[in-house]
Parts: sequence; C-alpha cells; structure tokens
Amino acid sequence: MTAEPTLAALVRSVHRLDHEPPPVVSRLRWRFHHIGIPTHEPRPNETHLAAFGLHVSGFSSSPFGIEWMRYSDESPLHPAIKCLPHVAFEVDDLDAALEGQEVIHPPGSPSDGVRAAMILVDGAPVELIWFRENQHTGG
Repeated sequence: MTAEPTLAALVRSVHRLDHEPPPVVSRLRWRFHHIGIPTHEPRPNETHLAAFGLHVSGFSSSPFGIEWMRYSDESPLHPAIKCLPHVAFEVDDLDAALEGQEVIHPPGSPSDGVRAAMILVDGAPVELIWFRENQHTGG
C-alpha cells in the first residue's frame, strides 16, 4: 500500500490537466468548505467577531459557500487574510496538514468542535478546518 503524499510533496510536484481537480482534493481528499471574500462594504446580516476585528456574512445563506468578510482597521489578522480572498478546505487531520507550511494564523477554535488555521501558499491565504467527528452532520 502506498503512503499518502504530504502537502509539501504535492506543492513541489503539481502539474495537472484542465479537467483534473487540485491534488489536495484528488489525492489528500480535502473537501471544499467555503471561499472568504474581503469587502469594505457593510452587508446584510453581518455577525461581528470582535476578537478578529471582523464582520462576516453570507456563509449560512450562500448555496455556493461564499462568505463576505469586512475587517476593521484594528484587525490583528495577517494582511494577506484581510486583503485577499481565501479558500477553505475541511481536512481530516489539521496538525498533519499544517506540517511544513507557512502558518499565518495558528490553530484555534472559533466554535465548539471546530479547529481552524490559515496558511500562505504562493502568496494566497488558505484556511484549513477540522470538525470533531460528525460535528457538522449532527451525528
């Protein structure tokens, strides 16, 4: 049986055809969770996350997984998180996924049963999320 490749190994060896999904999906079995898009405009039904200097909206109502993120000037988050869109993936092992990566926001628990962190890949922020088993399915 062949061992699963590491993220670091995939990053070094990526070459895919137009019809192929990214290797983190096809080989590591990461699952798309959402895309976070920074905005300067207030949006309907924002939730304020004071610890991050952030207002979020759209996550629960977007059928496409779009989350709008409006940051205050005082937000302590990494500049790349505040100004660039990020894609988020659900992973089975957050600590393993973070090995060898440039972590720009360390693992934390934004809510019960959830751990998340942000990495920087080729200048782009990527969020990695782990859910306690069956937390998101209600089981």
